[in-house]
Amino acid sequence: MNDKEIAEIRRRFRPDRTNITHVRGCYVNASREIVTTFDHSLALAGELEQEQYLALLKRVLSGAQGKNLLDISFRTAQVADSDEHRLLSSLRDTALGDEAVLDTFYRLVAQSLQLETGYVILLAHDVYDVPYRGRDGGGLEDASENQFSYVVCSICPVKPMKPKLRYDGGDFCLQAADVVMAAPELGFLFPAFDGRSTNLYNALCYTRSAADVHEDFIQAVFRTEPPMAADDQRETFQSLLSGALDEQCSYGVIQEVHGQLCGLIAEHKASREPEPLALTKQQVEGLLAQCGVAEPELAKFDAQFDEQFGADAVLPPANIVDPSRLQLNTPDVTIRVNPERGDLVETRVLDGARYILIRADEAVEVNGVSIRIAGDDRPE
Repeated sequence: MNDKEIAEIRRRFRPDRTNITHVRGCYVNASREIVTTFDHSLALAGELEQEQYLALLKRVLSGAQGKNLLDISFRTAQVADSDEHRLLSSLRDTALGDEAVLDTFYRLVAQSLQLETGYVILLAHDVYDVPYRGRDGGGLEDASENQFSYVVCSICPVKPMKPKLRYDGGDFCLQAADVVMAAPELGFLFPAFDGRSTNLYNALCYTRSAADVHEDFIQAVFRTEPPMAADDQRETFQSLLSGALDEQCSYGVIQEVHGQLCGLIAEHKASREPEPLALTKQQVEGLLAQCGVAEPELAKFDAQFDEQFGADAVLPPANIVDPSRLQLNTPDVTIRVNPERGDLVETRVLDGARYILIRADEAVEVNGVSIRIAGDDRPE
């Protein structure tokens, strides 16, 4: 799914646009026990309650692709005949109306997912009459090309709120602690909405944290190898550069690599291209060559890339660099540099000692106090 298709489905989660009539679910306690199940009718709920349920479901279609939104692909054999695909398809095909199917799904999640607190599994089914879109991008809301039937799952931690003083009848009293559903920790959409139509070979998985993709959950529900978490991709790429570039891993090279990747991110954002930006191994190696990395180091990078990521892996640049930060670290000093002014920094060896030099043409402050640099005779 691309950004436009995700946004199109997100717009469904409003009381005046959705065909969701019920929200099914269960509460799982911290011991992974299913305490209770429920079936809430949105048609009988108040407007505020409807909006809150839909907001929790909509949240699993938010965030950055490749970081919070992960593409899950099923093998042909799985789609043809597998327990995991059959279960997800049954949830959709029965519109969440089969209690045995729901119970199987609840137990599968409860056995595979451990959070710090108890959590609620929310499930909803929707049927979307997909409006016709012309080649010019214009659409006719009343002219439907096809229907997109899907289920969305949102898994929300249950957290207690601290007791607070509230005003009651002319005096203040202590309000008992409430237990509320927090924002979703993870969830998914099945099937995928690709090319504005149903794609049974894919699902879209959501994770709130870029550091944790909940591997056990993905393996249990989708029976597929979990994608590497965005934070792990960045750390692995950084380690790969250090190991493969060896003597060529200088400040100048790394700063140039950072600048090139940030430039690609900026160009992609400016183009408004809905497909997510991702680089193959060959494209990354081409970028390194442009930054001055020699052939022997490129060959080493090639081999280590295959070991760490896999030869066919693609890397979203936004997962391996932070365009807003250029940072140098030593055990005792951290230097943060405006990414657009990396030229102000250089590294040198003086009298056998290594130094990081920062050109200071503008005012210099220490703990908010403007200081003068000894030997500088220029007027303030």
